[in-house]
Amino acid sequence: MKRSEINQYLRKSTAFFEKMGFQLPPWAFWSPLDWKNHADEANEISENALGWDLTDFGSGNFLDRGLLLFTIRNGNFSRRKDYPKPYAEKIMIVEEKQITPMHYHWNKMEDIINRGGGNLLIELHNADADDGLASSDVVVKMDGLTKKVSAGTVLTIHPGESITLTPKLYHKFWGEPGKGTVLVGEVSMVNDDANDNNFFEKCGRFPEIVEDEAALHLLCTEYPKAA
Repeated sequence: MKRSEINQYLRKSTAFFEKMGFQLPPWAFWSPLDWKNHADEANEISENALGWDLTDFGSGNFLDRGLLLFTIRNGNFSRRKDYPKPYAEKIMIVEEKQITPMHYHWNKMEDIINRGGGNLLIELHNADADDGLASSDVVVKMDGLTKKVSAGTVLTIHPGESITLTPKLYHKFWGEPGKGTVLVGEVSMVNDDANDNNFFEKCGRFPEIVEDEAALHLLCTEYPKAA
């Protein structure tokens, strides 16, 4: 992705957060120079990959296959003594028809919450013994209620509703066409994108960036290291 595209989407996302009344922490708006000046006090942010996260999953078309996330809080299993939080929280923006590809997490349980805007559509499959898509029925919790659905069912998550995704439960989601952009929250166990994601079709998780202009804000993979 070009840096100019990333900057454009960050500006658009900031405006959407403001429209929805969702406030980000002050460091979300630091410049690259701010990061250099504050690196020594921002270890928890940088080492736990908090902050802006934007990906096109290697598709080259962010609005077709992509996702914008902001990780607000997270622990770290490899540095548990320093960062013992057993939980994480994200806020995400999902556009109409913008697909996050089919995947599951080996260890993480998460609640996906529609915080407002349009409707979120989510397709579910159990994983079979070979990491394929099983034909068995899927049992999930939605706001504490047990639902049993056929493999491949697409559920609609309306504003205010949520769904609990357990480990090894394949899921794919996108915004329902004609209903508007969706503000999506995630409350989960510790998030580890380097080791805990299993995509049904292999794809890139973090974008390769073409630097055609200066960065507006750093992504969570770009922070300077503390001295």
